[in-house]
Amino acid sequence: MTRLRKAVPDALAAALIGLAIYAAFGHAFLNYDTFYALLWGDDVAHGRTPQYDVPVAPTPHPLAIAVGALLSPLGDSAEEAVLALGLLAMGALCVGLFRLGQELYAWPVGVLAALILVTREPILNFGIRGYVDLPAVALVVWAAVLEARRPRRGTAVLVLLAVAGLLRPEVWLFAAAYWVWVAAPLGRAQRLRLAALAAVGPVLWALSDLAVTGNPLWSFTGTRDLAAELERETGLDVVELLPRRLGEILRLPELVAAGLGFGAGLVWLRGRTLLPAAVAVANGVSFVAFAVAGLSLLTRYVFLAAAMLALFAALAGLGWTALERTHAARRRWLAGGLAVIAGLIAFTPMQVERLDFLRDDVAKRDRIQADLLDLVRSREGAAAFGECAPVYVPNHRAVPSLAYWTDTRPADIISAQLERPGSRGLYLDPANAEVERLGILDPKDPKRLDAEVPAGYRVVARNRSWNLYSGCGR
Repeated sequence: MTRLRKAVPDALAAALIGLAIYAAFGHAFLNYDTFYALLWGDDVAHGRTPQYDVPVAPTPHPLAIAVGALLSPLGDSAEEAVLALGLLAMGALCVGLFRLGQELYAWPVGVLAALILVTREPILNFGIRGYVDLPAVALVVWAAVLEARRPRRGTAVLVLLAVAGLLRPEVWLFAAAYWVWVAAPLGRAQRLRLAALAAVGPVLWALSDLAVTGNPLWSFTGTRDLAAELERETGLDVVELLPRRLGEILRLPELVAAGLGFGAGLVWLRGRTLLPAAVAVANGVSFVAFAVAGLSLLTRYVFLAAAMLALFAALAGLGWTALERTHAARRRWLAGGLAVIAGLIAFTPMQVERLDFLRDDVAKRDRIQADLLDLVRSREGAAAFGECAPVYVPNHRAVPSLAYWTDTRPADIISAQLERPGSRGLYLDPANAEVERLGILDPKDPKRLDAEVPAGYRVVARNRSWNLYSGCGR
């Protein structure tokens, strides 16, 4: 009960930060990958085998699918529940980074680190669209907080890493490395127990793939094949890509400050700086491992390293508060820290512009997705989806949402860029050029044909964003 009471302020702070983010943007919607997790979870809840093998299906994340199954009874409201969890995860990440800065250095360092991270455009962009990466990063950061509070803590840290490892596979590396760190002085029984915890992520993931597809490595092979199909950046040019990906999250001023903060931390606060440095290095190693395995090298895969760099940037600005008042370096660090903060403030207008653009973009995309739901739920749209099949779409983006909203199997929703619509079926068409542009899943979305309204199809439902055509009943 004491531990629960201590956790209440952090939980409330996380919820308030999530609400503040939503209030600032006014919009949030589920991304393609998470919508598939919700759809597959609904399949599990209703005793259906999830269709992992449909074209351009994302990587299945076992914990996200389990959450989708648990929320399935909520129906359409499950979407809002997942979005709320995503916003809560963003809040938890900010509070966790604050606590890490507080435990290792001083509370002002933690505050500035959280502020830097929560104002980064990619973090907000992926967070308000419910990507599973942010909850995974939040769990790893909190694992680091527990380790900072009590080194070689063991079980509690590995439990958080096991949960995170059911959302992101690179966390398996963190769990393995941490086991090596804590296991050496322990007895055989304790080592085996902790090893079992460290193995939870990969074992349950493999069992999940095996149960659905018969192939325990489905997620790995499917993700690698999809990366090749979408021509995403992979391979051993990681030396160039890793700094670029970090630079897409933290811009040059923050990266320079992070370098200065890391250097100062090694000189004057070395023992405290090794933990976040180890987390950042482990994330970099996992990124390299993805490159070797031929997997995509996406920006969101280095969110954790970016969080640690945000902590080092905050250390550059306010690390002097962690030194004793009589410390010889305190005054010099204060002067340098003021210069760092002035530099960060000078570049704030550019960051504000990026956030304003993101707010407008999210509002437009949310409107388009909401209009699609309105079309599906309209009297004419519901009748059409209930009476006519298959469903043809201009690209794969709308597949999981349509499948979820209309209780249709995703294999029965077909991209008109891969298969020309037949004489019978439904065709979903963007109502204008903006919807067509914003409705693209990926620039490299597989395409053999030009998607167009089939001859002889007639409009049966429409709104400002979508037209629904039917070839049935002609």
